[in-house]
Amino acid sequence: MNQALHVPLDVKLMNATSLVLGLVFVGMLLASLLAWLVHQNLFRLAAIKVRGDLNHNNAVTLRANVVPTLSGNFFTVDLGRTQTAFEAVPWVRKALVQREFPNRLKVVLQEHQPVALWGQEGDARMVNSYGEVFEANQGDVESEDLPLLNGPQGQAAVVLQTYRRLLPVFGQIDNRIEQLELTGRGSWRARLDDGAAVELGHGSLEEIEARAQRFVATLTQVSSKFGRKLEAADLRYSNGYALKLRGITTTALTDKKTDR
Repeated sequence: MNQALHVPLDVKLMNATSLVLGLVFVGMLLASLLAWLVHQNLFRLAAIKVRGDLNHNNAVTLRANVVPTLSGNFFTVDLGRTQTAFEAVPWVRKALVQREFPNRLKVVLQEHQPVALWGQEGDARMVNSYGEVFEANQGDVESEDLPLLNGPQGQAAVVLQTYRRLLPVFGQIDNRIEQLELTGRGSWRARLDDGAAVELGHGSLEEIEARAQRFVATLTQVSSKFGRKLEAADLRYSNGYALKLRGITTTALTDKKTDR
């Protein structure tokens, strides 16, 4: 029976060291080759294809604004910074940036869809369909009858949701909400398209909507009785409301105000 040859420890260490050094050399060689390959002209960015919503921007202008901010080639360009650069352009809400081998970028844009103005009259801000506030040239808006919404910072989505819930309610009396405001104290105010001011008071969305429903259910009857149009209404009562017709002030309530 043959005994296995005993390999001295120093030989084992030398063999292991040689193997490690060999692997390191091969790794460095591959890294150098990869670095050389990455920086070849073949992978220099040659084009940026822009697709998606282009109602308020065009691809040529977008590329002209964004390309100077980019650096690197197909492999090294920072997609996150590229996305940020496109989303900094007015009207652009989201930008999806992808690489297209070997030297192109593909950008798919989503633009803001304005559904309301935001802030004070003359402000450049608007609210999109997601309840997000953005800034853009209002002169580029096709619709001329956007409502004016206002409220504390960060509450645009809440104000938009309330507007959408109240719009069909006042539509029952052939009125449209032109302005809706949530004050800093949490009270709601509306102005209708005929100029009438409506105090809606505090409360949850369901409470505000119920108050408005109760109001419009009897307004036509009251205004017809006096032959006058609505000038102002105060719905801040638990079981009624107070209103002012043009030339006449009257009330229809059974309890005190719920807030002031």
